[in-house]
Amino acid sequence: MRTAVVVFPGANCEHDVVYALESLGGEAELVWHRETDLSGFDGVVLPGGFAHGDYLRAGAIARFSPVMSEVARMAAEGAPVLGICNGFQILCEAGLLPGALIANRDLLFICRPVELEVVDADTILTRGMTEGERVTIPLNSYEGAWVDPSNSGRVALRYVGDPNGSQRRAAAIADATGAVAGIMPHPERAVDKLLGGEDGRALLRAYLRSPAAA
Repeated sequence: MRTAVVVFPGANCEHDVVYALESLGGEAELVWHRETDLSGFDGVVLPGGFAHGDYLRAGAIARFSPVMSEVARMAAEGAPVLGICNGFQILCEAGLLPGALIANRDLLFICRPVELEVVDADTILTRGMTEGERVTIPLNSYEGAWVDPSNSGRVALRYVGDPNGSQRRAAAIADATGAVAGIMPHPERAVDKLLGGEDGRALLRAYLRSPAAA
């Protein structure tokens, strides 16, 4: 499993993602957002941060980066596409996931571990897990409340509790195929006991297994 980890101006979690994937036996390579060919990769991750300073709206400029045409192509071909935090926002802005991310209900930046529950065990984030299984990983966001007027989003993980007012308590959603997913909390920051926990490993391991499962 060879993953392109896209670097946008203002991204700040790309090295965390590379470290996490490699610690699980995957291969990962940083790719600048102006890249126009991802044919050498099996999957792609859009990491967290503040792409283009989050001007206009979070992800609103990044969705026009040249690499996004390749991300869309890979998604259409069924390759695993994962957006984490800011990457989740970008996937929604690009129309690869339904809905949008808006300011948290209390208009506060949230920075703390949160507990999540598996709702759908057939997505690139949850395969190999069981419905009802719980994990705890860090949440770090301001525009982290997912809303979907069409109510068409496929919730993969939901918050235990309601930290940010996200519709249906959604912490992670997927497209109809389950191959494109976005998650607001950070699984890549929960892969080592020394850093506070390893629950993120199950989610990223599911991502790495996804090509074979597909």
